[in-house]
Amino acid sequence: MHWTLLTLWLRLVSYICAANVDPAALDACPGYNAQNVKTEGGTLTADLTLAGEACNVFGEDLVALSLRVDYETKDRIHLKIVDANSSRYEIPDSVFPRPSSQAVSPDSASIQFNFTTSPFTFSIYRSSSQEVLFSTASHPIIFEPQYLRVKTNLPDNANIYGFGEHTNPFHLPTDNMTLTLWSRDSFGIPTGTNLYGNHPVYFEHRTTGTHGVFLLNSNGMDVKLSNTAGTSLEYNVIGGIMDFYFLAGSESDPAEVARQYAEVVGLPAEVAYWTFGLHQCRFGYKDFVDVAGVVSKYAAAGIPLETMWTDIDYMDRRRIFTVDPQYFPMNRMREIVDFLHSHDQRFILMTDPAVAFIPDDPDYTPYHRGKDLNIYLKAVNGSDFVALVWPGVTVYPDWFHPNVTEYWTNEFLDFYDPETGLDIDGAWIDMNEPANFCNLPCDDPFQQAKEQNLPPPRTNPAPDPNAPIFQNDSLSQLRKRDDILNPPYAINNAAGALSSKTSMTNTVHANGLQEYDAHNLYGSMMSIATRAAMLARRPGKRTLVITRSTFAGIGAHVGKWLGDNVSLWEHYRFSIAGMLNFATIFQVPMVGSDICGFSGETTETLCARWATLGAFYPFMRNHNQDTSPSQEYYIWPLVTQAAKNAIDIRYRLMDYFYTAFHQAHTDGTPVLHPLWFKYPKDANTFPLDLQFFFGDSILVSPVTEEGSTSVDIYLPDDIFYNFTSLAPIEGTGSTVSLTNVDFTTIPVHIKGGVVLPLRVESAMTTTELRTKDFEFVVATGQDGTASGSLYIDDGESIEQSQMTTVDMSFKEGKLDVKGTFDFPTGVNVARVRFLNVEKAPKKVKVNGKNLGHSRIEHDATNKVLDVIVDVAFDKDLSVELS
Repeated sequence: MHWTLLTLWLRLVSYICAANVDPAALDACPGYNAQNVKTEGGTLTADLTLAGEACNVFGEDLVALSLRVDYETKDRIHLKIVDANSSRYEIPDSVFPRPSSQAVSPDSASIQFNFTTSPFTFSIYRSSSQEVLFSTASHPIIFEPQYLRVKTNLPDNANIYGFGEHTNPFHLPTDNMTLTLWSRDSFGIPTGTNLYGNHPVYFEHRTTGTHGVFLLNSNGMDVKLSNTAGTSLEYNVIGGIMDFYFLAGSESDPAEVARQYAEVVGLPAEVAYWTFGLHQCRFGYKDFVDVAGVVSKYAAAGIPLETMWTDIDYMDRRRIFTVDPQYFPMNRMREIVDFLHSHDQRFILMTDPAVAFIPDDPDYTPYHRGKDLNIYLKAVNGSDFVALVWPGVTVYPDWFHPNVTEYWTNEFLDFYDPETGLDIDGAWIDMNEPANFCNLPCDDPFQQAKEQNLPPPRTNPAPDPNAPIFQNDSLSQLRKRDDILNPPYAINNAAGALSSKTSMTNTVHANGLQEYDAHNLYGSMMSIATRAAMLARRPGKRTLVITRSTFAGIGAHVGKWLGDNVSLWEHYRFSIAGMLNFATIFQVPMVGSDICGFSGETTETLCARWATLGAFYPFMRNHNQDTSPSQEYYIWPLVTQAAKNAIDIRYRLMDYFYTAFHQAHTDGTPVLHPLWFKYPKDANTFPLDLQFFFGDSILVSPVTEEGSTSVDIYLPDDIFYNFTSLAPIEGTGSTVSLTNVDFTTIPVHIKGGVVLPLRVESAMTTTELRTKDFEFVVATGQDGTASGSLYIDDGESIEQSQMTTVDMSFKEGKLDVKGTFDFPTGVNVARVRFLNVEKAPKKVKVNGKNLGHSRIEHDATNKVLDVIVDVAFDKDLSVELS
């Protein structure tokens, strides 16, 4: 039988088998009995032996397993089940460093491990309430060479969040949903399919508390949520081990489970201040004149542009670490970068993992240097594995190779040399699932390169090289018996066979690991290597690396964009759920979608709405495809004004958001919050994913329907303030209709109880923004108090010698701003704005001295009291109303 037909036949049989296995039949499998149970302090160990006749549903059941349970902290239990007789693949510590353990006593733990011995089942429950959070009762564990199954019961109408990457609602349906984790190039981010990244973690929220469960496993898997015969959650994994972390979370503060998860996967990287500015990119800029023209047009339109990006267009025949000598000559590209830097702007471009395979071309030194270091991923026969990507036939760096960091760093130091190359300020890495255009069986990638016309030729004439550009200022041995090309359990991979459109699963890494196990780590490992390269070329400075493919823990190194979306209202709406997953659940806070959509054709009104929503993504970038019309913000007047309005708000809030990122880096507190994080007892908030909190206290409620100028938003039982007028709005735990929402505006509210540090005005760059004075907005809560914080440093250094950190508190008519003022801001506190003030006070004291009435203004309509203080922001401040 032809190879392709055989593959399809085997896969069809596998799908049928997987689909037709009755869950009840799996639940009838014998499971295991626990023997030789031993406890010592906070550690329990046991032998697990098969409890009866094997099911052998997708292979032979392993007869003997080993169990270990550790109370690692008072809020975390680590449960691990492995093959008792031989080693199996586990994620290497070099990729995912294990969290430190405090080895606490179960008596002091917030959650408890309980088990039965015959058959072995286990549960995790809260110590305080005895509430069961995870239970395998009636669902035996199945452990086979290429199939692991663990199933837990859930409450009816369970509130489950996580398990990415996917294009599903933030609040996951439990009505027979399958979530597949297997990295793939997923153009158009189709709903209900596996996408680029893999985060096998979920949070479950109940009115009694919020907890989390993380499965540390990088093999392909299906996670099934079902409400048939009771609600359940089931893991179906095609390799590795069972390695669970159970997080107690909190009974009152949902953000606590996020902080506990950060302890496991690592705290988010701290990013530079400038990275929160507006980024502009396009796949399809024709030449250096085109790129420079975009920079000029943004300036002419008065839209703040922080960073200009260039996609693969700049490359010579799509080869990484090259520039096209006619279309993007090095001297003209350096001129663009110098211009940007002289105007306090930045430059970033794309670097893909695939290296052009051209052994006969001695001039392409990036290939030959990699070959000399022998750092390419290997085919099963030991030769370099070849694939098909943008430059044609390619090879992939093997991120496990001991020489790969040397190779990657040296290429960055050479090509991105500030003196002779492109002086980039950040890095963008793509196609790192890794993507492969070669269709299976891919036995002749050279012929397929011809058929697919790779690399694609340029169609526009080359520009005048002197054209003016600016008009204005060894585990593989264990795999011998396994079918790693077509495993017996077929996960629901939307691309088909596991090797389809990516590296073959039987390719071999330098340490003997095969891609079957390590595939889902490829993008993260490239991310870590790229961050190391950027640190080498910019020592001491924070990096911005934006990646497409991710695995758990990568937020400690890089940021993420949500891939190749489409200019659709559906994807505009989904972008909120997508970024909430990454920023709130997965601990990857520097995240955003391609604003206005990557593919397809946006409209003026969609792009206007998206420009306002995108101003509240942590990572704010307009980017689209070469086959789509240009969509830079200056193209339509409506979009221009919408972008200006929203960026004005974002930039004034930038120090507030920068402080949130610093807090995230310090303890894992998310930088974005779903409404239920703030109102955990209000069941109406649990499914909401079209509103969110930007930082701790800014409620964003975009218009989400095409052509509409109104939106129904939910306001919990609390006090809020209109961000524009500052007028108070009493929430009643009900829906409020906002009308006459112009296409250039977005509804934004301040949650009561906060003191907001704002810049008094926006600026064209973040460098200029840091020269603007501050104002404090005191938005009291229902109890009449408010508090906030502000963190300021130099904005880019990893190690800080001088920092300004202040806390603001308001109660009983007095605002106190206290802290350390070591970093010289060079600006003033221009004014303090007190909200929900019915009438002007008789007296106002600033630092104990009465203030003249000419510096006090009261807006009775909106209940706003403005106090002009105009004092240097270098010491404590008090403002007292009486």
